[in-house]
This record gives sequence, structure tokens and C-alpha cells, in this order.
Amino acid sequence: MRIRPLPPLNSLVVFEAVARHLSVTKAADELRVTQGAISRQVRHLEAYLETALFTRKKKRLQLTATGLSYYKTVRPLLLTLSDATAEITQARDDEPITVVTTNAMASFWLLPKYQAFQELYPDINLRILAVDSQQDIHQSEFDLALFYRRELPRTLRSTPLFEEQLFPVCSPTFLARHPELQELSDLSRVKLLSLDVNDEWFGWPDWFAEFGIPYDGKTLQQLNMNNYLLVVQAALNGQGVALAWKHLVDDYLNSGLLVAPFSARFKTPSQFYLLEPERRPKPGVDRFRQWLLQTVNSAAPSP
Repeated sequence: MRIRPLPPLNSLVVFEAVARHLSVTKAADELRVTQGAISRQVRHLEAYLETALFTRKKKRLQLTATGLSYYKTVRPLLLTLSDATAEITQARDDEPITVVTTNAMASFWLLPKYQAFQELYPDINLRILAVDSQQDIHQSEFDLALFYRRELPRTLRSTPLFEEQLFPVCSPTFLARHPELQELSDLSRVKLLSLDVNDEWFGWPDWFAEFGIPYDGKTLQQLNMNNYLLVVQAALNGQGVALAWKHLVDDYLNSGLLVAPFSARFKTPSQFYLLEPERRPKPGVDRFRQWLLQTVNSAAPSP
């Protein structure tokens, strides 16, 4: 059955408060508005219903017979609506914040920083959803996403996080076994660890092109993998030279587990972004977002 026209909801809320207290002053204090606003809403509802709901006798407010009957109907309906709304919002309060990103971003960048967030906000639960491809981003609901993008999606709000630099890395033992690595062109003489994906990701062909070095994928020694975690692990194992993304391998470089044989850096034309759906966020999302941006800004080098 089609729902018939309803009276203005704000006026119903005001009416319920005035009828319960039988006082404009107390209703105004409860709803945190002026007494004039309360009186206007009551008059508005009475005009809509074309009947009086209150009378004044000896300066005391009283319900009319119609007003009393209406109050007995309206109050339980408003309580039911309030309870149903509280159920939903409470459920949203208890839901974890879902962050979707690549396996590499989750493992190398987000997880090492998560402990700091948890210490600040122990009551906020996080759910990290790692995917192999950006194409998977729309296959599940999420609150925030962290991805490297060349083109920004129109359906999501985008906030830039940081730019990226690419450069070759390998283990110290691999470098010791290959003293021929003196110039960038010498990379064609050793095994290259390659990421084989279709996403917006730069690889060895882009690196060689940036520095004007001929690239022939058929003649180069390569080990191809479809997951960047595997590429980095192979580099740690001394199995070849990987193309490093600065923000993803910083910890390995700082610890000495990986080294950069050359000083050359390729600054990519795009960057990592924080992506958000166009909807009202869950409780806690704004705090995680603020913490994330502060973490990025504090780690940024001084100009």
C-alpha cells in the first residue's frame, strides 16, 4: 500500500516533547532550540492538521481531546523509529573500518604503521582487505582504499598521498656476486625480477625507456611473477635485481637487507591516492583518515 502524505517530522518531534512536558520551555531546553521555534512548529502542525492540539487554562498548557489522542499514537511510533535508527547506527559503530589496497601496499607500508594507530585509537577496529588487482576494488564494500593511480576514478573521492620513485635493488650478496654492475646498461647482463600485471604499474620497460637504454624482453634474463611480494622476496633471496618502489621498500633499504647499486631514480608521473566512496562514513573513518594523512605528512622530506 502506498504511504499517504505525512506531517512534517520536525513538527511531530516538537509536538511529542511539548505534549510530554506540557511546557514549551521544557521542550525547548530538551531539543536545544528557542521557545519561539517550538511555538512555530506547533502552530505549523496545527495548521497542517487543521485542528488545535493544545489549549491554555490559567497559564497552564493542556492537550485538547484531539491532541491527547494524537499524542498517544505519535509517541510510540516515534519511539519505534528511534529504536530502529539506534539499532542501525549502533551496528555501524561496531563494524570495523575496511581498508582495501594491494598486497604490496598492505604488507610493506600499512601494516608496519598500524601499531601506531592502534595505540592512539584502541577502540577502532581495522579490517585490511588485500587484493591482487585494482579491478577487485568494486567487488566488495570498503570505507577507504589506497592505490597507485594514473587516472582517478570518477565515482570515488581522491586525496593524493605521495609520489613514487623507482630504482633497481638487490641483496648485498647478489651485488657481491655481480661486480659487473657498474653502469645502468649493465642491468641487461643480470637476471631481472619482473612483475607481470596489467594494472597501472611501471616495470622494467618503463625504466629502460626513461634512461634511454635499449630493452629487448626476449633476450634479457627475467624471472616473472604476478605478485610484488614475491618480487621483493626473490630480491631478498639474492635471485636477481628488482625494481623498487621507494615507499614500499624503505624499511629493507634502511636495514641493509636490500641495496641500491645505482643512484639513478625514476620519478613516476602518478602517485598513491587515498580513495573514498561518496557516502556518509562510518564512525571512526574520519579519525583513521586524519591519522593516515598526518603519518604521510610527517614522513615527507622537508622542502
